[in-house]
Amino acid sequence: MPSAPLASVLFVCVHNAGRSQMAAGFLGHLAGDRIEVRSAGSLPADQVNPSAVEAMKEVGIDIANQRPKVLTTEAVQASDYVITMGCGDACPIFPGKTYLDWALEDPAGKGVESVRPIRDQIKTRIEALITEIDAKPEA
Repeated sequence: MPSAPLASVLFVCVHNAGRSQMAAGFLGHLAGDRIEVRSAGSLPADQVNPSAVEAMKEVGIDIANQRPKVLTTEAVQASDYVITMGCGDACPIFPGKTYLDWALEDPAGKGVESVRPIRDQIKTRIEALITEIDAKPEA
């Protein structure tokens, strides 16, 4: 019988088209089923940023089939970690959650060469997050 995920993480940015999609892609790729992954936006775009898709493809992660989703109270309530990336006060706050704000440049309107450093910063933060989650004692 498969074990339950160690934690659930929700990534939030305004358009859910760049940073949060890349973060969700990295976490799903690096942690597998050990951590449940969600992403959403306060004002979701029509599609994932093509430069973000290309930058992730370069490191072997395909996010081309992802679609921006609207941020819901239910998604926040169902998550252990809520990581915001420039959504400001649009995120509802609930007790007992771990809230992190990652100040990352917005890749909107940028070419892939400008998105690569943002992608790499996200990967570094995801690796640290996985280490933190893995180190937590079982509830």
